[in-house]
Amino acid sequence: MINYGQFCTVARGAEVFGERWTPLVVRELLCGSIRFNDIRRGVPRMSATLLAQRLRKLEQIGVVERVHRASANEYRLTAAGEELRPIVMALGHWGARWIGSRLQPGQLDAGFLMWDVRRFVQLSEFPRGRRVVIHFSFSDARPRERMWWLVVEDGSADLCRDDPGHEVTLIVESSVSALTDVWTGEREPADVLASGELRVVGPASDAKRLWHWVGRSAFAGTRAEHRAALAA
Repeated sequence: MINYGQFCTVARGAEVFGERWTPLVVRELLCGSIRFNDIRRGVPRMSATLLAQRLRKLEQIGVVERVHRASANEYRLTAAGEELRPIVMALGHWGARWIGSRLQPGQLDAGFLMWDVRRFVQLSEFPRGRRVVIHFSFSDARPRERMWWLVVEDGSADLCRDDPGHEVTLIVESSVSALTDVWTGEREPADVLASGELRVVGPASDAKRLWHWVGRSAFAGTRAEHRAALAA
C-alpha cells in the first residue's frame, strides 16, 4: 500500500488512485464493465487475486459498491467513483497527446485490443436487420489470440475466440501493432492499408464501412490532432 506520509489531499488521493492497477480497474468500471470476469478481460495481465483485493479496497473507501445478484456479484461506481471519470479521461488524453503509442513488444496485446474494440464498437452505424461478422486474424499474436470474431446483430456486439459458425462479412488480416496503431490514432487506416500491414477482404461496400463500424479509441482523435500539429 502506498503511504506518502502527508496530509495533502493530492498525496491522499494518489495513495488510493495511484496504486498499481487501480487506475485501470477504475477505467474498466467507467467503461461499463460491472462483473468480475468482464473487468478482468480489460486487465488480462492482472491476477484474479489482486483484482479482488483492489475491488475490495475500492469498496472499503466508498468508490465502488458491490451489488449481490443471483447469477454473480456486480461492481458499480458510487458518486465518488464517478467523480474519477474526468480524471481518467484527462489522463488518457494526456497520454495520447504526449506519450502516444511508443509501445514495447511486450505491451502489445491482441486480447485487450479486441476487448477494447468490442466495447466501443459503433452499434448505430451497423445495418439494421442484418448480422455482421468481422473475422480478425493476427499474424503475430500468441497462438490462442490469433483469431477473433466480432458478431454484431440486433443492436448488440459479441466477441468470440472460437468460430461462431456464421457467415463472415469481412476478414481483417493484420499484425497486432498495425491495428493498434490505427485504433489509438497513431496512424491513419488508409496509410496502414497502403503499406500492406493490414488487409481487408470482403465486399467493397462493406470494406468501406469498416472504420465507421469499428470506430477508434476514445483518445484516438487527440493523438491524431497532435500528430497533425507536429507535422504542420
